[in-house]
Amino acid sequence: MKEFNWKEVDLNLLVAFQAVYQTKSVSLAAEQCFVSQSAMSHTLQRMRGLFEDPLFERVGIRMEPTLRAHEVSPLIDKLLASIKNDLLSKKHFSAQDYQGAWRIGLTDYAEQLFAPQLYDALKAVSPQSQVSFYNVNRSNYLDIADSEDLDVVIGSIENLNRRFLSQHLYTEQHLCMYDPQSVDVDLPLTLEQFVSLEHALVSPDGSLHTQVDKRLAKLGYERRVGVASRHFLTIRRLLLGRELVCIVPKRFAEMESVSHGLMAAPPPIDVPDFDIRLIYLKANQYEEKNICIRDVVSEVVN
Repeated sequence: MKEFNWKEVDLNLLVAFQAVYQTKSVSLAAEQCFVSQSAMSHTLQRMRGLFEDPLFERVGIRMEPTLRAHEVSPLIDKLLASIKNDLLSKKHFSAQDYQGAWRIGLTDYAEQLFAPQLYDALKAVSPQSQVSFYNVNRSNYLDIADSEDLDVVIGSIENLNRRFLSQHLYTEQHLCMYDPQSVDVDLPLTLEQFVSLEHALVSPDGSLHTQVDKRLAKLGYERRVGVASRHFLTIRRLLLGRELVCIVPKRFAEMESVSHGLMAAPPPIDVPDFDIRLIYLKANQYEEKNICIRDVVSEVVN
């Protein structure tokens, strides 16, 4: 059997491939790799010869990966991460001595619930460090994770980008929350009572309709939606002293019932559960610092 020709294999080609794949740009990849654009273009040609595939096709101003590029990208990420974290020696991470910042992206809901406990837990294991929280959502988490170099993201985020891994933290249910001083209802809450009340919505995109409205329509009912906000703190302030009811996640409802005297009851209509996940870059899965913060988050949220 003919031996493999290792002369054509250059580790820098894999680094360049990863840069072009992530940035979708030859010029940005060149900046990331600290080489000229012409040098990166030459490297791209060498990559194409090595893989016997175009790898990237220009579409407008973007370099779009081919199917072959998508196939090899996870393998290259894993290989480079292994070389970086397993092969090359490095100083071990010490949370006790760490003086940098923990950077955590949270959806609005996750921040309301977990930010104070996360701060306390991180300062307990890493007293000299700082903690920085960033508000993220399903549409912007990728950009913020890159621009702010986030350690982890916490929230309900689906259709995860292939550069990330996720860990299931828990599954969230829903309750109807209201101010008992302003809303007079009998429990258990009936469907007729539910639609007779004016509703507030937690709405990430500002929409005044949700899947609940579609389910009600199938049953021949329609509710009155008075206000929508993407922020849970705003919803809580709206409910206080007003004849409003809002479907919110169970943990949030339980927290507000204790701290602000709001009431919570099971909704009289099926509302699908959703998963809260811990999200982090594949490239960071073996980093000791990242493992540390993932352990802290898992302990706090669970």
